Amino acid sequence: MVEVPDSLPARMFLLAYDARKQKMAKGGSQLGYVLRAAALTELYLDGRLGEERRRPVPGTPGDDPYGLLAQIAASRPRSWQHWIRKDSRAMVATIRDELVRGGWIRVRRRRAWGLFPCHQVTVRDPRVVKELWGGASAALRGRPVAHVNSYDAAAVALAAAGELKTVLPGADRRRHKRRIEELTARSGPAAPAVRKVIRAQNAAAAG
Repeated sequence: MVEVPDSLPARMFLLAYDARKQKMAKGGSQLGYVLRAAALTELYLDGRLGEERRRPVPGTPGDDPYGLLAQIAASRPRSWQHWIRKDSRAMVATIRDELVRGGWIRVRRRRAWGLFPCHQVTVRDPRVVKELWGGASAALRGRPVAHVNSYDAAAVALAAAGELKTVLPGADRRRHKRRIEELTARSGPAAPAVRKVIRAQNAAAAG
């Protein structure tokens, strides 16, 4: 079996990579929303984050690798959507740098169209992306929901909410709608919240 990163945000970053085109399929704020939601989901699944009145609250003390628990503890109660939007672009850089340090990806700085600075990401071993995709695919089509690995279930929930077509093309999201809802229910409040954030962003862009 191919080794994959331990953290859910790192896994979601790699799942947003299009191995066929050898480039990131998602970037900017939308990927940041997915990564923030992944970090919140990881904390929630581990019991380090709870929920009161539909808002996240600190749970059992533990590691806070991305500083989200400290942010939430220092703030008045705010919605899941608030914490998904906050520092979303910075989260992309944080996870990208983490994956570079871990030897999972290479990053080359360049200028798009010769003007705009951007980062060209290359996954060092495409089998890692394939392994992660296989876990998500099995969660979508395989064993009963209660027996699915919690990170694979969360990957499907977050990919659906974040419109990651590398994992779930639109046709698959429609075909497996019921199963996705069941996996989302297992994964906590962050995935539904990221869907609301992205829908609001799309509506604002269209209006």
